[in-house]
Formats: sequence, structure tokens, C-alpha cells
Amino acid sequence: MAIDPTRTVQWCDDAVVLIDQTALPDVERFVTCATVQRVADAISTLEVRGAPAIGVTGAMGVALAGVCSTAAAPAEVLAELETAAELLVATRPTAVNLRWGCEQVVRAAGEVADAGGDRDAVVAEAVRMACWLAEDDVARCRAIGQAGSQLFDGCSDVVTHCNAGALATVAYGTALGVVRAARDRNPDLHVWVDETRPVLQGARLTSYELGRDGITNTVIADGVAASLMRAGRIGAAVVGADRIAANGDVANKIGTYSLAVAAHHHGVPFYVAAPLSTVDALTAAGADIVIEERDPDEVRNYRGQPVTPAGAAVHNPAFDVTPAELVTGIVTEVGVLHAPYGPALAAALSGAR
Repeated sequence: MAIDPTRTVQWCDDAVVLIDQTALPDVERFVTCATVQRVADAISTLEVRGAPAIGVTGAMGVALAGVCSTAAAPAEVLAELETAAELLVATRPTAVNLRWGCEQVVRAAGEVADAGGDRDAVVAEAVRMACWLAEDDVARCRAIGQAGSQLFDGCSDVVTHCNAGALATVAYGTALGVVRAARDRNPDLHVWVDETRPVLQGARLTSYELGRDGITNTVIADGVAASLMRAGRIGAAVVGADRIAANGDVANKIGTYSLAVAAHHHGVPFYVAAPLSTVDALTAAGADIVIEERDPDEVRNYRGQPVTPAGAAVHNPAFDVTPAELVTGIVTEVGVLHAPYGPALAAALSGAR
């Protein structure tokens, strides 16, 4: 099967194929993961990143465990799928989509095993579900784009943080999916792109995507957005999410909270775009979200070059939490949700089942 260059993650010839996001924007290349451990490494090292993208990657990693299994008994194969899921979920604890995707594959394969299916049927179901989740992600993201397409009517400039585009999903994007759909209605829309330290997902990835799509954009240092808001040069903000708590608190890339505070102070609408798979109904509030602490060398160095004194103390949380009261609306595949978010999210999740 030929690799589809438009897909961030895909199943190809019994392997998981990913765009290597650590090489962008300089080099466009794909990596092939033929083992579960290689998939886990790709997630850990940010070769693949973005909550929806790693959710599908995790699902495919679990399916890969079945393909690689030499076990004859369905129960033994299922046990290997469960072990793979545990390994993959542990790679990045904040993004709930990863756990969700892995669980979807284990559950589907388990139903086949419980119904008396043989080991080949269990493996086939795991692969089928993982591939279905990829197509489902594309559909959800396009629906998110359409749901939010009118938000920027009459708005000439929006700001975004990190990367919530096609590279953060299977193919279309959440926050940038909204931008893409809005640009169809508002051709002159311009995007301010936060560089997003320390690994510059905005400068490297979001600007790359927007430029590829012909959407006018300008990269700014993370601290610039507030002054642009004060000058009236930003009409709205839109970001993605890695986990949304039941009360509407949002965990997203570090720096999102600062942007939300600035937007609130200046009266700029602040939108979050995410599929319902990013909503964690079991997490009551943002204070309960485990925030991933990443390698200090991500701050000490950039692409192998030191940017701090040797041995400098570093605090490197991958995410922060934006309180629900700072969020103007949550754009999902079923529409734009508004406060109070607890009931709105519960109703949306209930309707999606």
C-alpha cells in the first residue's frame, strides 16, 4: 500500500507510518514503526504529537501488537493488546485521546474474543477498529471546522498557540480546521502564530501548515500577543486541547493559560476546538489533571545547541490549565458549546454515545 502524504498517521502494510514532526519544516519524511516499542518511542520523542493524532497512533500501536503476536489463543492475544495499551498510555499522561484510542481497540478486540472469535479474528478486529478511528478523526475534525466556521466572520486577525492543525490530527486539524473553514468564508483572514516554546510547534509546524495552505500568517514570540490585543490587532483566539475536564477546564500546551488571561483582559473571544474524545468526564476539574513534566534539555538546548548555562535548573511542564471561565466557547463536532460547560459537555457526550 502506498503512503498517503496527506496523512499524519496511517496504517500501511502492517505497520504504523508517521510524518516525522521533529524534522519539520526543514525535511518532510515518514517513519515506519514495525513494533509497539517503536510506536511508543515516536510518541515520547514527539515524532508524532497532538492529542487526536497520538490517540489514533496509540490505537494503531495496540493493533500492531496483535499483528506481531505469536500467541495462538485469543485470550493470550488480548492480553498482549492490553499490555501494549498500558505501555503506550504511559508515554504521555496528559492527553486523554491516547488512552481513549487504546481503549477503543482493546474493547473492540475483546468483544470478538468474548463472542468466540479465533486469534485471527481478534487481530483483524483490532486493525479494523484502529483504521476506523483514523477515518473517524478526519470526519470529526471536518465537522469541528464547519461548526466553528462562522466564528471569525468580520474578524481580520486571529491568534493561535502551539499546533492544532493537520499535523496534530490524522489529516485536517481542530483549531486550524476552524481557521481553514473560516478562511473559506473570510478569504482575507490573517493568523498570528505564537512560536510556542520550548520546541516551537507554532513556528515550525503551524506556520508551515498555514503557508502550505495559502493562509496568510505571521509568527510572533509567545509574549507578543498581549500587546497586539491591546493595540486592537487581534479579534479572536483559537487553540486546541489535550484534555478537557468535566467542568470545562482545558489542559493545552504550556502558554495557553497566559494567552487566555490576556484575551480575557482585552475582551478578545477565546475559543477551544477539540473533538469530544478529548473530554474526560472522569476528571472533575483542571486541578485533577496530571501535567506531564518533560526533559529539561528541551529548554536547555534547541536542536543540539545549548541556550542556557550548563546545568541550569529547568522547570519544563508540557501543559497548563486554562479555567473554564476564560473560555468563550468549546468548538466540537456537534457544535459550539457555551458555559455552563458542565451540563453542556455532559449533554454533548450523552448525545454522542
